[in-house]
Amino acid sequence: MSKFFIQGRKQLNGEIKIGGAKNAVLPILAATIMNGGENVLFDCPNLSDVHAMIQILEAIGCKVDFQNAVLTVDSSTLSSHEIPEHLVREMRSSIFLMGPMLARCGKIKISYPGG
Repeated sequence: MSKFFIQGRKQLNGEIKIGGAKNAVLPILAATIMNGGENVLFDCPNLSDVHAMIQILEAIGCKVDFQNAVLTVDSSTLSSHEIPEHLVREMRSSIFLMGPMLARCGKIKISYPGG
């Protein structure tokens, strides 16, 4: 882990950009199902697991746009409680969909996650 050691009595100021993390974005993406509206996430990593979750959201009827690390999910068009098996098998994080789908639809059909 990186550390900054600062010595002296001068006042510090400035900014440090913290990159988005896959392990934070995936549960948030699953949670976008619950509000039934538009969600905007900034600084999303462009990784295969993120794209797999996008495919799942699109497969169940959500509208998704991902440009320049900004991810917009509109879950108002959710139309299915069945998660396609071939998409679930791509990653373990697909299990995050269970809670939001149960909360929104009252049911879910999902296979064992892969990854």
